[in-house]
Amino acid sequence: QVQLVESGGGLVQAGSSLRLSCAASGRTFSMYAVSWFRQAPGKEREFVAAISGSGGNTYYTDSVKGRFTISRDNAENTVYLQMNSLKPDDTAIYYCAAVTYARTWPPARYDSWGQGTQVTVSS
Repeated sequence: QVQLVESGGGLVQAGSSLRLSCAASGRTFSMYAVSWFRQAPGKEREFVAAISGSGGNTYYTDSVKGRFTISRDNAENTVYLQMNSLKPDDTAIYYCAAVTYARTWPPARYDSWGQGTQVTVSS
């Protein structure tokens, strides 16, 4: 299975931006659809955004539409999550997950998960 490593989290003020990266191993990264999830303290893990293997299709949860952008650079085996206009409610650990041959859109099942990167947004 592909191995995923998230990076780019940090502590920022509301209204600022962060770009998270999800770096993957392997030569067949373009075969994987990749999603970002987040989990805030005391809450269940929440889907944030998904991108197809080619990058041609994306999907966002309503709370981040217009603020977050998921993208990928398959030559670099990396998926990004550009987060703008951050709000305190965006505070969470952000995880990326990958799946080959996704059967649904957005994917419902994933083959690999990263360990997460902490995003904290102060008011």
